[in-house]
Amino acid sequence: MYKKFWKTVATTSMAASLLLAGCGKEVTIKEKKADPNEKITLSFWDENAGPQRTPIWEELIKRFEEKNPNIHVEYVGLPKDSAKAKYDASIAAEDTPDVGSVQTSWLPEFALRDALLPLDSDFENWEDKDKINKGAIEFNKEIVFDNKLYGIPYTQNLDILWVRPDWFKEKGTKVPETWDEFFTAIKQQTDKASKHYGYTIRGGAGGSFQLQRLMYAYSGEKDYIKDGKSTINNKKHVEFLKKYFDLYKKYTPQSDITNGYKEMIAGFDTGAVAMVQHNIGSFGEHKEALQPDQFQAIPLPKTTDGKYEAEGGNTIGISVFKTTKHPEAAWKLTAFLNSKDSQSYWNQQVGQIPTNSDVLNEQWVKDSPHIQTAFKVYDDPNTILYKPPFYLPEYRSILDTVVDPGTQAVMSGKMTVEEFLDQWAKAIEDAQKKYDEHFKK
Repeated sequence: MYKKFWKTVATTSMAASLLLAGCGKEVTIKEKKADPNEKITLSFWDENAGPQRTPIWEELIKRFEEKNPNIHVEYVGLPKDSAKAKYDASIAAEDTPDVGSVQTSWLPEFALRDALLPLDSDFENWEDKDKINKGAIEFNKEIVFDNKLYGIPYTQNLDILWVRPDWFKEKGTKVPETWDEFFTAIKQQTDKASKHYGYTIRGGAGGSFQLQRLMYAYSGEKDYIKDGKSTINNKKHVEFLKKYFDLYKKYTPQSDITNGYKEMIAGFDTGAVAMVQHNIGSFGEHKEALQPDQFQAIPLPKTTDGKYEAEGGNTIGISVFKTTKHPEAAWKLTAFLNSKDSQSYWNQQVGQIPTNSDVLNEQWVKDSPHIQTAFKVYDDPNTILYKPPFYLPEYRSILDTVVDPGTQAVMSGKMTVEEFLDQWAKAIEDAQKKYDEHFKK
C-alpha cells in the first residue's frame, strides 16, 4: 500500500517525478555473518558539508578506522542546500551510501520509499541504548508510517536569536524578550547610511524552516493541523508576517530576498547586521569570526501569554541505507558516531546539543552559554513543542516548492501575506487528505 501511495504522490510534481522515478522497486539484503578480517569499504554521506564541519567528520572517521582497521570509510560531503536532492537521486537510482547523516524531517519520506534499514534490533541490543535521548528516539519512530527506528539522533538543535551585545549596549537597546521588543530592537539598531541593519531575513533556499519556527513561536499555536485543517494561515500568523516582511529593505539588506544560510550568517559575522535568527549550530562560524563578547544567543521571544514555543524533532541522526552490503559494519559505524566521545567531539565543535546523556555533564557543555540558553527553553515546564507533519511524504517538497518561492513573492510585492499563507495551508491540507485516504482507512 505504501509504495502505491508514494507513486501517487510522486506524480503530483514534475520535479518529484524526475527525482523519484523507479523508487518503488524492492531492495533486499543478503545477510551474512561478518568476517572480522574481511576488508570492507563503507561510504558515508554528510548532509551539511563545508569548511567548518567536514574536518570534524574526517577526524571521527579517522578515529573509527583506527579502532576498526579492516573497515575503510569513504567520506562524501554534500552542500546543505543540495543534499536532499542528492539523496533523492541516489534513492531513485538505487545507488545510496551505506551510512548517512539524515535530517529527522527526511525520515518519513525515506522510510516510505523503502530506502532505509530498520535499526530497532541493533539499537535494542546496544549497550548504550539507554544513554540516547528517549524522547528523540520515540519521536523518530512516531513520525514514520511503520513506527520503526530509522535514525539514531546524534545532535539536537534549537532556533534562537544571535545578537551583538556590544552594539546593543552602545545604543542602549534592550535585548528582546518580547516580540514588541524584537521589532523595536531591529529599528533601533538600523543605520542605513552606514549600511548597518538591525536584522536579516532568510529569503533564499531553506528560509521556510526558519519562517515556520518564528510564526509558531509568535502565535503559541500548539497544533500544526487540526481536524484536517492547517493552522498555517491563522490570524496570528498573518499578523506576525505582515510586521515581519514589512522590515524588508527598511531595516534589512535588500539582498535578503535571495540570501541563504551562508549569506545570512556572513552578514552577522562581518558586522552588517545586529541580529539574526538561526540556531545554536552556527556557533562555530561566530566563534571563528567574532570575539566572545561580540555574539550572544538568546531565546526566541515568548508568546503573548508568556511561553516559549519550539519545533519538536529538531534533530539529525545517523541512518543505514538498505542497499548496504555490510549491515553489521554499517551499524558499527552508526554506534561509534553516537558514542560518548564522538558525540562530545562533534557537538562541541559545532555548538549543538548532544543526545548522549554521558556528554551532558561534561565541562564544555556547562561552559557553553548558547547551549545553556537552549536548555533554558527545553527545560522550561511551560515550553510548547509543536510537531510539523514530517510524516507527510510531500511535507519537505511543499516547503521547498511552495513556501520558499512564496516568501520571495511576498517580499517582492507580488503576493499578499494572506495569499501566501492560504496557498501554504492548502498544500498541507491536500497532502494530509491524501495521507488519510491511504493510511487511515
